[in-house]
Amino acid sequence: MKQRTMHRDGAPIVIGAGAAGLSAALRLAEYGPVTVLCAADLGQQAASAWAQGGVAAAVGADDAPELHAQDTLAAGDGLCAPEATRRITAAGPSAVDRLAEIGARFDRAADGSFKLGLEAAHSRRRIVHAQGDGTGREVLRALVEAAVRTRNIILLERIDARRLLLDANGAVAGVLAADRDGTALTLRSGRVVIATGGLGGLYAHTTNPSGALGLGLAMAARAGAVLADMEFVQFHPTALDVGLDPMPLVSEAVRGEGAILVNDLGERFMAGHGRAELEPRDVVARAVWAELTAGRKVFLDAREALGERFAVAFPSITAACLAAGVDPALQPIPIRPAAHYHMGGIGVDAHGRSTVAGLWACGEAASTGLHGANRLASNSLLEAAVCGEAVARDVACFTASAGTPRTQRLPPRPEPGVVRAILDAHAGVLRDATGLQAALAALRPLAFGEGPQADPALAALFIVIGALARLESRGGHFRTDYPAHVAVARSSRLALTDLLAEPVAVAA
Repeated sequence: MKQRTMHRDGAPIVIGAGAAGLSAALRLAEYGPVTVLCAADLGQQAASAWAQGGVAAAVGADDAPELHAQDTLAAGDGLCAPEATRRITAAGPSAVDRLAEIGARFDRAADGSFKLGLEAAHSRRRIVHAQGDGTGREVLRALVEAAVRTRNIILLERIDARRLLLDANGAVAGVLAADRDGTALTLRSGRVVIATGGLGGLYAHTTNPSGALGLGLAMAARAGAVLADMEFVQFHPTALDVGLDPMPLVSEAVRGEGAILVNDLGERFMAGHGRAELEPRDVVARAVWAELTAGRKVFLDAREALGERFAVAFPSITAACLAAGVDPALQPIPIRPAAHYHMGGIGVDAHGRSTVAGLWACGEAASTGLHGANRLASNSLLEAAVCGEAVARDVACFTASAGTPRTQRLPPRPEPGVVRAILDAHAGVLRDATGLQAALAALRPLAFGEGPQADPALAALFIVIGALARLESRGGHFRTDYPAHVAVARSSRLALTDLLAEPVAVAA
């Protein structure tokens, strides 16, 4: 990919080139030059491209943004911010139109209307798809091509952001990065947007790219930013369980088309749960986990619901299954839960501003209040598009007054090492105080050391501290020693200094 390689001092910097980062950059480019840092080649290793479900938006004749908001609030298990939820869902239809204008080729009916899918915990068909299960890939393709043809966007590929640089007043003054040869680069700017995605790669079983290690969150925390709701990790209940790392996702949309979950005894174990296989993800993930811990195997069976139509409806999933020797038209698909999405992140306000002057966040790296304790299916691409543009408008109006950046030493290239095994063992689908304390003891020396595991361990430590402090079960966070909700749902907020103290309960 051809890139323009001259950052202009003072121009805003976007760290991350997924859906959120590129949405922000395209809007910022309308106001002047903007630099985008991409740790890999543009369009590669962004989790956005792996999104199979689609973009949730109230575009159907029987739908409305308020219905979408209500579904989102219900799935969020008491922790969504109602104002943010309504603001983002209301912007959904225009965000889809904007992506289509940029060039995203969404699936449409003969009359030109969007073909809409149904996913778990949605009360309407409102999932806008592209190429069946290829929505994320198609959306990212359109955004990448738009960014490449936009002259005001400076694209720096294989540039790995390592630290935020601050001035003497603690405001953002730039980014310390490493080029593909490991040479330190100092990029000066008083306006930085973190759009680095999630942290599922910190777990040994994940559907996320290997680079999804929460590094943007670690950077923000080391600069003094507050992180919010870090304990809430969503485990997708149906990852293809064939020994691959990362694990291919078997989209929720497959269950939306009628596929059922069965164990190796042939029992449909979700049959007695409300909406059965279409219960929220945390409910389904715990049900699958219970089967696995009882020594049984679990499968997603689409033979009756889809049969030979499976390959047409879900070409990417079909390819992944066939590569593993499973024909989903004829065989049940082996699955297990895997770390998939992080509801927490850098705490931001309605404009995407963090608690550090000159620092914004959007996409999965941000905690906007939309997802609460449990993200509603297909709200991730929605949030990326809506909040990326909202952040850009605020950045463009912000007058940066950053001073000279304070000197920092370039840290080593991050590697997760033992962090993955620690989180998988102690901070997964089910948690308890004993396991979380063991994780805390193992992660603290790594996080505050100077080795390559420091930043991944720091992001993991925020998860563990948040989980220890939350003496309840809610959404993606389930404590076997505190299985009930507390009376009042409260978000958690943590800064770097909080990781040195003993955890204090969020609610009692």
